[in-house]
Amino acid sequence: MTDQAENLRRKMGVSFSYRKSQAKTIAVISGKGGVGKSNFALNFSLELINRDKKVVIVDLDVGMGNINILLGLQPKRTIVDLFNDQLSIFEILEKGPRNLSYIAGGTGLSQFITMGDQQKEFFFEQYRQLVEVYDYIIFDMGAGVTEESLYFILAADECITITTGEPTSITDAYSMIKQVVINGGEMPIHVILNRARSRNEWSGLKQFQQVVQQFLQIRVHPLGIIPEDKNVTEAVIRQIPYILLNKKAPSAKSLRQLTDNYLINSDEIQLTYQPAFLDRFKNLLRGKI
Repeated sequence: MTDQAENLRRKMGVSFSYRKSQAKTIAVISGKGGVGKSNFALNFSLELINRDKKVVIVDLDVGMGNINILLGLQPKRTIVDLFNDQLSIFEILEKGPRNLSYIAGGTGLSQFITMGDQQKEFFFEQYRQLVEVYDYIIFDMGAGVTEESLYFILAADECITITTGEPTSITDAYSMIKQVVINGGEMPIHVILNRARSRNEWSGLKQFQQVVQQFLQIRVHPLGIIPEDKNVTEAVIRQIPYILLNKKAPSAKSLRQLTDNYLINSDEIQLTYQPAFLDRFKNLLRGKI
């Protein structure tokens, strides 16, 4: 089994090395759809790769996966095949630009909580192999929250919340964070304001931080804003990540700054609990949310 997994890694161009620390799992979340969550997850992942990090995106937007569409690629397999055909995690990995790895979404995890113990343990074993290879595992979660998605969010090492400056989007982002907090989430939560129409919206992000701290008694970490940019629209139409389409575009420059801010914050933030993602996930399954 070990030899087979190693052969699959080589076939996919995934190098293997033992790490002192496991991959960090980041859940990218939003309170509502249409705020650019998947687009951020994709471009953020590529920028981390530019910093010599190994990254895999797992598209957990059940039934509404967008990563392959944004890349203009047709996946050969999805996460559904992991369960239906008992395939190795490396057999369902797809490759994108800059050696990005991603696992296409599907309906495979919509019934995860009701799956049998054997199926769950198979998933856990496959996931263990990912944490040995990558630096970051990015969960592109669906908008809002379901019982299934909440398990994955609560078990993540960190969350990045995407919102826009629209009042409804801000309200939904607050509600999303509240759901995480009232269900016991203690991980660091970062916030990004997307499609900003002016630099003044940074002050709105700081106000959002203050409101969350006042009413939820937690401190979220604003990473910055990404401006409204015609290059992003052009990138979506052409199915090319915007940091690859035009690295001088305002959106690309902002994303690089956000990535700097994230990496600095990650070094400074002390995680409030230490169990690995899988340990937290199993504990959540044992004691219903």
